[in-house]
Amino acid sequence: MLLSVVVPAHRVQGYLRGALESVTAQPPPEGGPADLELIAVGACDDGPELAIARECAERDPRVHVLVLDRPWDAGAARNAGAAAARGTYLLFLDGDDLLLPGAVAEIAARLAADRPDVLRLGHDLVDWWGRTRPGDALPAARNQLLRRAFWEAHRLRFTEGPYGDVVPVHRAVFLASDAGTLASVDRICVRHRLRRTGTPATAPGRAHFTVIDAYERLAAETGGDPRTAAARTAHLTAVLEDPGRIAPADRAAFFRAAGLPGRYAAHRVREAARARRTRARAAAYAGRKTLRARVMRAVYRADLHRPLDPCLAVYGAYWNRGVACNPAAVYAKARELVPHIRGVWVVSSRHLDRMPPGVPYVIEGSRAYWRAMATATYLVNNSSFPGGFTKRSGQVYLQTHHGTPLKTMGLDQLPYPALTGGVSFERVVAHADQWDFSLSANPHSTETWDRVYPSSYEQLPYGYPRNDVLCAATDEQTGKARAGLGIAPGVTVLLYAPTHRDYRRGFTPRLDPERLARDLGPGCVLLVRAHYFYGRSAGTAVGDRVMDVTAHPRVEELFLAADALITDYSSLMFDYACLDRPIITYAPDWEAYRAARGVYVDLLSGRPGDTPGAVATTEDELREVLRSGAWRSPEAGELRAAFRRRFCPYDDGHAAERVVRRVFPVRAG
Repeated sequence: MLLSVVVPAHRVQGYLRGALESVTAQPPPEGGPADLELIAVGACDDGPELAIARECAERDPRVHVLVLDRPWDAGAARNAGAAAARGTYLLFLDGDDLLLPGAVAEIAARLAADRPDVLRLGHDLVDWWGRTRPGDALPAARNQLLRRAFWEAHRLRFTEGPYGDVVPVHRAVFLASDAGTLASVDRICVRHRLRRTGTPATAPGRAHFTVIDAYERLAAETGGDPRTAAARTAHLTAVLEDPGRIAPADRAAFFRAAGLPGRYAAHRVREAARARRTRARAAAYAGRKTLRARVMRAVYRADLHRPLDPCLAVYGAYWNRGVACNPAAVYAKARELVPHIRGVWVVSSRHLDRMPPGVPYVIEGSRAYWRAMATATYLVNNSSFPGGFTKRSGQVYLQTHHGTPLKTMGLDQLPYPALTGGVSFERVVAHADQWDFSLSANPHSTETWDRVYPSSYEQLPYGYPRNDVLCAATDEQTGKARAGLGIAPGVTVLLYAPTHRDYRRGFTPRLDPERLARDLGPGCVLLVRAHYFYGRSAGTAVGDRVMDVTAHPRVEELFLAADALITDYSSLMFDYACLDRPIITYAPDWEAYRAARGVYVDLLSGRPGDTPGAVATTEDELREVLRSGAWRSPEAGELRAAFRRRFCPYDDGHAAERVVRRVFPVRAG
């Protein structure tokens, strides 16, 4: 067995279930679920935590429950769990920790490469508002994986009382470092959930003075190893400066007891001076940014008096993420039909690596950006341009949008203020007032845009240029797309592309991709693509049959590679329908999604034109839809045909040409 995860289960009633399920829900590495066991250690008073742990054990044979036969102590609980463990490696989590999706697969791959004695894990913290920040650099039980034979050979044990992990964790790191058997995983594997009410380990009081004793014990057990002094200073200073641990009245006493250099009064003076310097640097930086912004705006106002360049077009997509979507297709067709129009892309400095070689660009907020925005005759975007700009008389703004609306958009979001992120609807309308043209993918979109973005622009019912490649797809293009992904011929390719949830933070798939791919057999490959709001990775386990394609620059190529699309409420379904390939609606939280944001189309109704194909609301149902062949049945085909008639009437492979000929001056001959 590869891994034993030990979790003390005491005074964490509201968090324990999530902690345990974050372990049991891990996609197993190659070798099967027996590679992991979970040992929950509870208190002898048989509280609610034990009931939760036992419920989990009833559902999953990999979960074991131990009960301390003595008064509760976290160190004793961890030691008991380690003694009962059978895994090659030990991981000690707390009941308010989470093992993030895909962590076990990542760990297994790292261990297979190096077989270290200690593996340090990437970790972070999340507060009760859902705000995440990096974890600190101090070794702790939750962010160290230890070889069990190494643990036992060196008689490593947690001590009793607060800060019981100081001695064993530091000793393990020192020993492995000396032996050259210390390794690390950069990926965030463990997330610690901070509790608003705190924990016994973080409540203010003199119990935190025991951290001083812990480092004295560490120094004794390591023979005065000089690394102990550095670790001691860093940790004790962090405890001292944490207002949630050392009460103000106790800080001078803690400072003296810790033997930190100098007098406490002098320490406070130094800290105050350092705080002032930090504030001064921040203010100076903010001042420089403000000054630069003012300078840029002044230069921009001057550029507004320059003549418009009739041969300049500025393009943007997905809030400056690079060349993509409808603007990319319009740009490509414009280079063919109106080569005298120079196209320049707006890109964020964070996404410069996405720019294809040879494509002209300006960085958002730069001098070149503001000059281009002031003098370009044509503006093309699927979202909005950054910074706020003044649209001049004579400028032509094409809003392409980036999807067919399933959930409410624009002014239709007014009944859902809690989930619109403080959107200024006045700004939404003002933005629409800048548009000269609004591109529409289908009659449903035309009606929706007209209502939710009320203004005087011209509707272009031309279809989406990004879908032209799908309408003219050939077997050769499909084969090329698959080869580009390293997929062998003859394999069934499923693309799982869920959308984001306004009411949830972060990407958390409602299925286990690795398990699904394994259940479907070696003839199937599952591509996983998270919504772009979540960055460039889905954070899921990958292997021979699961590929994380979130960072792939062109979703159209993924469409070409896929035999079927599995999605929930993503507008990608309307685009994929152009291929006339199966679409599977996997909607495990339909009622919550519909209630949270409102929808225009009832995907689960089964009505022709609403439902694009087979439907599943649980992972087991999805597995059955795929195994039984219902996803490509005649009934599913009839639903797909009605869906295509409703949402793809303009898609004939010539949308980009229609757009370019309407918006730009095409020269004869």
